[in-house]
Amino acid sequence: MSWSDQGSFIEIYPPLKFNFKECLVFLGRSVHEVLHQIRDGYVYKLIKIDGELVLLKIGKTSHSIRIEFPISSPTLSVREKAAAYIWEWFDLNTELENFYEIADKDKVLQKISSKYHGLRIICIPDLFEALTWAIIGQQINLTFAYILKRRFVEHYGECVTFEGTTFWSFPECETIANLNIEDLRKLQFTSRKAEYIIGVAKSMASGQVTKEALLKQQNYQQVKESLVAIKGVGAWTADYVMMKCLHHSSAFPKADVGLHNALKLQLGLERKPTILEIEELSLNWRGWQAYATFYLWRSLYEE
Repeated sequence: MSWSDQGSFIEIYPPLKFNFKECLVFLGRSVHEVLHQIRDGYVYKLIKIDGELVLLKIGKTSHSIRIEFPISSPTLSVREKAAAYIWEWFDLNTELENFYEIADKDKVLQKISSKYHGLRIICIPDLFEALTWAIIGQQINLTFAYILKRRFVEHYGECVTFEGTTFWSFPECETIANLNIEDLRKLQFTSRKAEYIIGVAKSMASGQVTKEALLKQQNYQQVKESLVAIKGVGAWTADYVMMKCLHHSSAFPKADVGLHNALKLQLGLERKPTILEIEELSLNWRGWQAYATFYLWRSLYEE
């Protein structure tokens, strides 16, 4: 991570292949998003660091990502952890040269990789948030998934108000572990999803499931098996979490409806491709299936 403390703000120095504007387009894809807000080219995000709620105002200069702290001036330790969070949120550790080399020769990716050059996977650094969001999204449309997430966050998350606007942080697993199924049923969660989310919360609150332990498992299949062993986590959810939280560039949620719709549009098909056809199309993407998927998702949000 490359960053510096400038007193009233901090600067992060991203790789050359980074397009903040493209990242903002993806971040702004839903009016129901509750965990960040975009205003005048800045994204505001509330995160919790060492028990302290910290509001970040994130913008781009010609050479850096500039992070301001609108409410208070945090300690150097908190500033460094905020920088680390943003570095991970925008997946700045990943070198994209090999992905672009592959994409430039691929009939599906060639056009969109050039169009969205510098776009990076918008990650979910918190494992509990990643698992919960993936479970919420199972077998429902994206709009309703965002509505459920908003209800969940506004009932059980924490917030701060700045200049008349309320900003929210994602609920902590310890809070959700103490709920019962009926608590989430009141928010229109199904009994099954409520059971899964509370179960994940209990597993994480007890230390049975941790991001650190999963990151130590370098083997792709081993990580996937560990995730699928969690009740409520199937193949799609596991790949989504590996892609968005654990930084596995080979993660490939090939059953994803958005992926299917994007491929249908990019290839000009009258129907969605089959899983077998997707597997054949993706042979050239080996090692970069996560980025191929993410760029295809981005293609669904044309301005």
